[in-house]
Amino acid sequence: MKWMVAALSLTLGGCVSVSELEQSRETMDVISGKTPREYADCIKQKLADTRDPLVEEPRGDGLRLIVPQKLTSGAGPAALVDIDKRGSGSSIKLRERLNNFPLRLGDVRTATTQCISGH
Repeated sequence: MKWMVAALSLTLGGCVSVSELEQSRETMDVISGKTPREYADCIKQKLADTRDPLVEEPRGDGLRLIVPQKLTSGAGPAALVDIDKRGSGSSIKLRERLNNFPLRLGDVRTATTQCISGH
């Protein structure tokens, strides 16, 4: 049983870099009426109880949030949230690690969806 847990940890916890996530397909591409700052603050607040602090990077007129993995710290990002200014709102692109794995944790996608128009 211990070897199964170790194998699962290695499979799910394998390192993925930001540049590898940038090359993956988007799991969400939406528009919000919130500014990039408002949207980023919402995501940070929603994930504050379930994740280590998100890393924020400025990107032109927008922001990038690098979401750490939930179960293994220091193993690369779990997701990237690119938030670009678009008119009076934002364009949001989410790229997730294991984006085709049906049992991946859903807190990032849920937060991304809830922050589109909600609080």
